[in-house]
Amino acid sequence: MTQPYHARALRRALQLTSAAVCAGAFALAAGAAAAAYPDHQITLVVPYAPGGGVDSVGRILSRGLAKELNQSVVVENRPGAGATVGAGYVKRAAADGYTVMVVDPALIINPSLMASLPYDPLVDFKAVSMLTISPLMLSVTNSLPAKSVAELQGLAKSGGQGLSFASAGIGTTPHMAGELFKLKTQGNFIHVPYKGSGPAMTDLISGQVQFSFSTIAAASPFVTAGKIRALATTGEKRSPDWPQLPTVAETVPGFKVLFWTGLFVPAQTPPDVIQKLNDAVAKVWESEEAQEALKKIGETPAPAMTSAQSQEFVQSESRMWATVVKDANIKVD
Repeated sequence: MTQPYHARALRRALQLTSAAVCAGAFALAAGAAAAAYPDHQITLVVPYAPGGGVDSVGRILSRGLAKELNQSVVVENRPGAGATVGAGYVKRAAADGYTVMVVDPALIINPSLMASLPYDPLVDFKAVSMLTISPLMLSVTNSLPAKSVAELQGLAKSGGQGLSFASAGIGTTPHMAGELFKLKTQGNFIHVPYKGSGPAMTDLISGQVQFSFSTIAAASPFVTAGKIRALATTGEKRSPDWPQLPTVAETVPGFKVLFWTGLFVPAQTPPDVIQKLNDAVAKVWESEEAQEALKKIGETPAPAMTSAQSQEFVQSESRMWATVVKDANIKVD
């Protein structure tokens, strides 16, 4: 028998009310969970071995976040395959803000270099905040007669076997800087990858390689000691820490390379949790303690950015390096 209209309407109204109550309950539960965050230990993954620049930034951040969030933050190093091991681990972690990652541009360079990766950086991760941004330093072995970027270019075009440049490894920012330099100057440059900046600096000092792009933290002690010679930095403007050095762009228009670190989480992490982390990072980086610690390792705090602004920056970097990898025809076996 067909139900009277008012009975059907009443049942429909009750169904809608029930659905609204359930939705409200879920919203309240989600809000409560976000408000309570964090209520237990946070794991900060560094996809490199202990002791490097990214690891140092991660440890400075972990100490600050622990104080700001009133919760323990434990650094967990998961090195391997140019940051892909650690990134793959974080991708598989629960998207709840309790597994976060500090990583460098390798995260967004690797997809252009490697045929198969366990993650898509722009799909599987969300940038919480940029942490540090600084130029690289272009330096040469003392036995090389080049005293400027122009003279280095001239030596590369004067015939012979070409000039070798060291990097901290294939796909690292120093490697990509060298490839961009080669593209823009059409110089005869040969890449020599090392397993880290330490070995690269050792061979640059001894003259086994002729020049290198490296982080300021890695190169500056040897420049100061007179063991290698700095020619330029790679930002748009001169480095405030090395104002006497010109930028590469003053000789090679359009050349800009920045080494950065950022805090990332799995992409489905709730927006409220991401905002809370972003706010916490900003407060940590404003502290005198964190600024002094970063200065000691030669890192410059990034300008304050929202999560959305950080994501836009990462996407821009990804497009730029994908173009360089394609134009330079770089392959990783």
